[in-house]
Amino acid sequence: MKKIILFTICFCIFTNTLSSQARIKSMSKTKVSKAIAYPPSWAYTSNIYEVNIRQYTPEGTINAFSKHLQRLSGMGVEILWVMPIQPIGVKARKGPLGSYYSIKDYMSVNPEMGSMEDWIDMVNEAHRLGMKVILDWVANHTAFDHYWAINHPEYYNKDEKGNIKSPVDDWSDVADLNYDNKNMREAMILNMKFWVDASDLDGFRCDMAHMVPTDFWQDARRQLELAKTGLFMLAETEDQALHNEAFDMSYGWKMHHVMVDIAKGEKNVNDIRQVLKELETWPPNAFHMYFTDNHDENSWQKSTFERFGGSLDAFTVLTFGLNGMPLIYSGQEANNKKTLRFFDKDTIDFSSFPKQDFYGKLLKLKKTQPALMHGERGGEYINIANGADESVLSFVRKKDNSKILFVLNLSSKAQKVNIKSNEIIGFTNDYFESEAKPIELKDSYSLKLKPWEYKVYVYKTQ
Repeated sequence: MKKIILFTICFCIFTNTLSSQARIKSMSKTKVSKAIAYPPSWAYTSNIYEVNIRQYTPEGTINAFSKHLQRLSGMGVEILWVMPIQPIGVKARKGPLGSYYSIKDYMSVNPEMGSMEDWIDMVNEAHRLGMKVILDWVANHTAFDHYWAINHPEYYNKDEKGNIKSPVDDWSDVADLNYDNKNMREAMILNMKFWVDASDLDGFRCDMAHMVPTDFWQDARRQLELAKTGLFMLAETEDQALHNEAFDMSYGWKMHHVMVDIAKGEKNVNDIRQVLKELETWPPNAFHMYFTDNHDENSWQKSTFERFGGSLDAFTVLTFGLNGMPLIYSGQEANNKKTLRFFDKDTIDFSSFPKQDFYGKLLKLKKTQPALMHGERGGEYINIANGADESVLSFVRKKDNSKILFVLNLSSKAQKVNIKSNEIIGFTNDYFESEAKPIELKDSYSLKLKPWEYKVYVYKTQ
């Protein structure tokens, strides 16, 4: 079977060397349905974990990472977002190893990370364990020594001297693609489709999606759905327009930045409420991805411990309690405390997993409580007054018989909380206190919270 798969891949790579015009002519004969059922049903209760292959193991290979799949599945991880695995450009490279996002060849695997067969084996094993796999896709630019830059310079934007230029001055290692060129658009979609066909990929995380025209993503989504229905598409953006027939989920950057500012004492809980109010204008099926870390934040904005300090766990709980999909970045379950170098090798220490149970418990809560589903299927969010409203965020999420009360001290000072609401009435358990006895809450409840302390109360099914 592997020989058949590899033959198919080799054939696809061979056909990629054919002229763009011939490939486009072939595609134009395919009828594209405009009906897209998204997000896929399985995504409404899912979570996402970002995989940094280079830094994950001393080897920095796909096969070495694959040894962690069983552990991640046991922790409750469901979607693996894998950072780009394609060969990295040499021309104008930054650092010894270069940026994942400077892609020299869209349709092959970086030999430093392994082979296409290794990738297919990894995806198959992830699927066997019940996980989905999405690949980071860089559509805005390529490396300067990409095949297109040499053979199709018309695919790129030029400076006043007629030279291929970078999209941003600081991104000197990448060449800016020209989306006015129809041939380039069609070639890009064919490259994306290759990975779906070759490895049964479940979707894409699309880098800097707002720098690419929305109508391209809409067309790409329709074309890709012909190859495999039920794909999951994540946009690195906060542009609402990209949720129109293109993407299922986008970044919750604004919420992230508010959380960081609260941790620094520069904002308060009211700013969280303001962000949530603004998000009410988004389409009901638009997922928001909430996070305390990812590869950009870690490498360029310092580690979570420098950004959040003692507030990290409280804000992590918040990312699981809001209506959105929580992200875990490589090494967070191992309590990684360092900023990973971006253009060089910098291995994560996985010798122990002090936070794995913490994340596992949150992942289980998110998966098993219907009130915590995403999008329009998620439970109602009800803000609960608590007498310390600028420092403490308290809210109920409820749907049918599922109800959870979150109380989070998002300040560096101890707080006395006095909750009065009919919404808290019922028999409940302190979720993070395994030995705690069930309690019955009336319409009034008082407690004291230490700095950055949080409580999660899960109500018993009626």
